[in-house]
Amino acid sequence: MAKNKKGRDINGIILLDKDIGLSSNAALQKVKRLFFAKKAGHTGSLDPLASGILPICLGQATKVAQFLLDDDKRYFVRGQLGQTTDTLDCEGEIIETKAFKQLSDAQIMAAVFSFEGEIEQVPPMYSALKKDGQPLYKLARQGIEVERKARSVSIHKLDFLGYENGIISLEVSCSKGTYIRSLIGDIGAKLGCGAHVIELRRTGFAHIDISQALKFSELEALAGDDFAQLDAKIFNSEAMLPNIISLAIDAQQSIDIRYGRKIKISKQPDNLVKMFDQSAVFLGIGQIENGYLQPKRLFI
Repeated sequence: MAKNKKGRDINGIILLDKDIGLSSNAALQKVKRLFFAKKAGHTGSLDPLASGILPICLGQATKVAQFLLDDDKRYFVRGQLGQTTDTLDCEGEIIETKAFKQLSDAQIMAAVFSFEGEIEQVPPMYSALKKDGQPLYKLARQGIEVERKARSVSIHKLDFLGYENGIISLEVSCSKGTYIRSLIGDIGAKLGCGAHVIELRRTGFAHIDISQALKFSELEALAGDDFAQLDAKIFNSEAMLPNIISLAIDAQQSIDIRYGRKIKISKQPDNLVKMFDQSAVFLGIGQIENGYLQPKRLFI
């Protein structure tokens, strides 16, 4: 049977275990082509240096990407003490070298754990944040450095996994917007010797664990003419949003919501909700405010 040249209308989320050396956009395009999806997007970008969980949203699931971004993340990271690079990772140029062998394990651990909790973090120049419409990393490549305001992030938990030959190994549980490269750089600065990331892997995303993600090679092995085995690996969008409460609405309310009208909802606190119709079909994300439910992202 001839394929629709524009791609398939498929909806849901693929949990990709992105390989090192691949940009998030390159990974997205590979998955989009493999699934022959008409529309796709990723959420929670990973640097080419980093591996791990990269949710790929297919079809209407792209509408929930912004809500996935709000979730916490977990990482495994290894940092090299004694060297500061311009990118805060091993892909950059070394700009400063300092001694670190005089540091004790106790000093290193004390510095690491001082970053648990709410902290102020300055985003790195090599990031996708924008200044006057220009991504900071593009300005950095031109040798331009601009002032970045510190912002509050939360390091929920730090597990110190070890220290050997100048390399610290950590597991980090953190809020959205946390830059692990900046965290390692700040730990190095606190120790007075500098540091940069040499390995980074995202091991958790909200309630998702790395064990649930598949490498692209594993997805390729499932490819077939009917897409059945590939499609079996797609998660429903609503299943990826466990922190947003569910709300069932009746037939008339469903019609109003589908037309973008707000509806009266009694005895419900102000909150984001996942909306389901009387047949338990997921309609999208709504916002309850002052006793009214208004659609924010509809899946229809």
